Amino acid sequence: MADDCDVTGIITAFLLNTCRLPPRPSIAGVHAAAICCGIGAKRAQDDFFPLITGSVTEFYIEPMLQYIGDIDVMYHHDIELAIPQGHPPPTQLPAEFHNYVEVHEIIDSHLPGYVYLELRYLLTKHSDGKYEYVDSEEGLYLTTIDDIKERNSIHGPAMTCTHPHHMGLSVDCVPCVRCLSWPPQATDWPTRNRNYDWPDSTTLDHVVSNGCDVVHAAHRQCRQHTWMGKYQCRLSFSRAEIVLLNSWMPVQQIAYHILRVYVKTERLSESVDNSEPAIMSNYHIKTLMLWACELKPRRWWTENLNLVRICVVLLNTLSFWLADTLCPHYFVNNCNLLGTSLSDAAATSKLMSIDETYLSTWLMNNYIGRCAQLCPSYILRPFDDDASTSVQLLHAVSEIVRWRLNASLFDMWEAVEYAETDTTQMSSLSLTARSYVYWITEWTKMYKPFSVCLSAVAMLFVARKISRNGFNDQLMDIFTAIVEPNLSHCSGVTCWCKTELNTLELVELLQKSAVELLTTYRQLTARDFASVATIVTTDFEALYAYKHSAYRQCLQLSTQNVHTLRDAACIPRVPILPEFVLFLDDDIISLTALTLVVNPKCREYPNYTCVSQLTLSLYLMAQCQLKLHHSVTSLAQTLDYIKVARRRHPLKCTLDHLMLELIERIAIRTISLSYSLPLRYIAVT
Repeated sequence: MADDCDVTGIITAFLLNTCRLPPRPSIAGVHAAAICCGIGAKRAQDDFFPLITGSVTEFYIEPMLQYIGDIDVMYHHDIELAIPQGHPPPTQLPAEFHNYVEVHEIIDSHLPGYVYLELRYLLTKHSDGKYEYVDSEEGLYLTTIDDIKERNSIHGPAMTCTHPHHMGLSVDCVPCVRCLSWPPQATDWPTRNRNYDWPDSTTLDHVVSNGCDVVHAAHRQCRQHTWMGKYQCRLSFSRAEIVLLNSWMPVQQIAYHILRVYVKTERLSESVDNSEPAIMSNYHIKTLMLWACELKPRRWWTENLNLVRICVVLLNTLSFWLADTLCPHYFVNNCNLLGTSLSDAAATSKLMSIDETYLSTWLMNNYIGRCAQLCPSYILRPFDDDASTSVQLLHAVSEIVRWRLNASLFDMWEAVEYAETDTTQMSSLSLTARSYVYWITEWTKMYKPFSVCLSAVAMLFVARKISRNGFNDQLMDIFTAIVEPNLSHCSGVTCWCKTELNTLELVELLQKSAVELLTTYRQLTARDFASVATIVTTDFEALYAYKHSAYRQCLQLSTQNVHTLRDAACIPRVPILPEFVLFLDDDIISLTALTLVVNPKCREYPNYTCVSQLTLSLYLMAQCQLKLHHSVTSLAQTLDYIKVARRRHPLKCTLDHLMLELIERIAIRTISLSYSLPLRYIAVT
């Protein structure tokens, strides 16, 4: 450790500078939104309404170290509703609910925070929008235990799965029952005395107005009980926690992150053996932080800011909770999140002994040291030399911070590429007007240009469906949802609505509008990411021109794009999906189909159904030269570009290599015929 050095000050500065507000979008946020939208789309016929919860939505900082353990999505059914016991049946409900709704009363169990759901009313919606009710048969309790048994992997109340595109993160999908009212079990929370005005009145009102949810999760003491294990549920305050954690100051979010990293790294969240439940979880740490934010004044967090000191105090407090086996629920009175059977003397002693010297050393070695491992070697080297003076330590840490800040735009660009892939996969789901609105809402929250790309893909989806099956009511609903927010790009389409052009004309107008939107999207991303990626903005215009046999225009655009991209280090990719089939020729379609037939796993990895802008531009350039009967000299130049491009693309870019090889063979054959030379000779030379 450096001599005569304010290590706690260096650590605090490091955390404040590296746990910065995230670039928008973040990769984790993109994946969470895509999963949420996927649930809405796949379950469109069942009308489930998803909500992203957990770390993805609670954190607005983005630390260098991984801070998301999994992606959590809750979803409720539109035919189920929970109300507090004794409340009258509702006469009006939000539009998301069905015309027929089962209303369950929340019945307290003997354990605070745990309840049962008893069917009480059956609602029917009438033409005036109001619901009427009839009483239900008594003694019917809601359970999903049979459904849960059928799932492959269960984590608490969640269905867990892992998707190859989601950074290896597991995805916990938790079914719940929506309660639009704040529950009586937490009735004291909004009104209890608070000395330091957190949460403030606006935040309190927001939290209470969101109500809560009920999830199927029995208390650990009741899971083996025949009846309680089947019917017991838990009140979930995830909606409240999202609002509250996003009202924290950055220093509070950083402290929460550090506590989670420490507890996980030191394995304090693991049970002594697999037969026992874990002593601590992230929820215990979150509860600790919620109480600290309420009970400590703002100046405690901000005056003479020292994140090491703050974390030491909080970890010591956690040790007192463990010693007393008492972790008071933040919302529900008399609810202890630490059962009497959950005690660990070693963990308690370890937490109680933590001081600033220990935690400073731990953070330098186990946090900042791990951050250094993420950096290039030239930055890592001075840190590996075990900086022995304050100047050396400060320099090593500053280099990590500088690299982190400079890399932020690359992080955002990577997230954009993931989002483009997820957007273009949208049509493989059961796209409906409702699922389209899900996608638009989630995408716009993160990065507004995503909504432009999404609208274009949805237009092409409608065009493809119309060209195959004609217009129907479902397509009309999607059509209306797309057109209304995009009138500036859909003037021709709106004219169709008034003049009732034929189907072929509508398909053409939708394609033209989609190309305009895709070009706008390219222009927006080129503006925002010019320093990290070379993005040409006319690739879809070139495709559209090629489709309409405007070969000279296509050649001009493609040639310009090749010259721009041939030396570029980072190049965007173009999806070869059903929505784009109408723009493509038979050769590209056949190559894509062949790739998927030979290796069906390619369907799971979008890279296999994408090509780079350079590959597409070279393909169009060569094809246009052939159709316009250009000279052998120009074809030879294109052939040189193709050979260079083939060396640049990784082997995993199968479709790129197939397309480049195809056009290379066609060009070689054309040149050989012009010179009356064997193909072998042209290929070698």
